[in-house]
Amino acid sequence: MAMSGKIIDLRNLLAIRFPQAPMLVGTRLVTGLASFDQLIGGGLPKGAITELISPRGSAGSASLVHAFIHGAYRDKYFVALIDGRDSFDPCALANSILRRLLWVRCTKALEAVKAADLLLRDGNFPLVIVDLILNSPEELRKIPQTTWYRLQRLAESVPTACLVLTRYEMVSSAQLKLVLENSWNLETLEKQEAISQLGIVVKRSHLKSVVPPSLRYGVASNGQW
Repeated sequence: MAMSGKIIDLRNLLAIRFPQAPMLVGTRLVTGLASFDQLIGGGLPKGAITELISPRGSAGSASLVHAFIHGAYRDKYFVALIDGRDSFDPCALANSILRRLLWVRCTKALEAVKAADLLLRDGNFPLVIVDLILNSPEELRKIPQTTWYRLQRLAESVPTACLVLTRYEMVSSAQLKLVLENSWNLETLEKQEAISQLGIVVKRSHLKSVVPPSLRYGVASNGQW
């Protein structure tokens, strides 16, 4: 199917499935991960792009996405996941939880960016996640920075938190930049409390009331921060 046809189908689906979906009040979207929310000033900022950089393999980004989807189910709002390389695994989530998810399956970064443009214009999703971690650097470098500034302007006009997951720093318009400093193995991933083991650093923030970039969230190898 041509790109224009996919976008039209997505627009029609949004109109049917999410008519005037209610938005959460406030300037922050609480994820339910207490330490994470505290680190960034109370939750993901609405009307802004947050870039979450995962420079290492098995850093925990997939676990975070699942946690955010659980949060949407708990707080009864819809989350949109734009999957840049069709890599999301929904098998670990119950059908009742998946009913709160719009999963946009893409194979190219350009498709993902166009879907983000549409969803931010729609304005009915408190959280829009754009997962570009598995897209190749060559593909991502073709996205002009003007595109990210356009998406930022769209985000500013709606009460939506836009989270972009990347392998390296690339979203110049992001008002908040976080870095995942983990390198998990299979044993770590199998632990029930693995999500609490995340090491996250605030690299840059243009937002008010966020803790200084030197502070971190997570548990170091010696069990302390």
